[in-house]
Amino acid sequence: MSAHCQLTGSQPGFGNAISHSHRRTSRRFDPNVQRKRYWLPGEGRHVRLTLSARAIKTIDVIGIEAAVARIRARGGKV
Repeated sequence: MSAHCQLTGSQPGFGNAISHSHRRTSRRFDPNVQRKRYWLPGEGRHVRLTLSARAIKTIDVIGIEAAVARIRARGGKV
């Protein structure tokens, strides 16, 4: 599963892990991505989305129909 949110588009960030001796090594900051299944009443089917935790909260506010419309507007496949 790639660490990419379908709704917000958040992706991993990259930076450095700095040790006690101040030696730097590459690291990756992954978003909190979950696979979630929603019922889409307009189409009469379930959709499975890869969403960040923030996007799940956004869907709770705007609704699944509006969220799917946003994903499709970005060119995403649902």
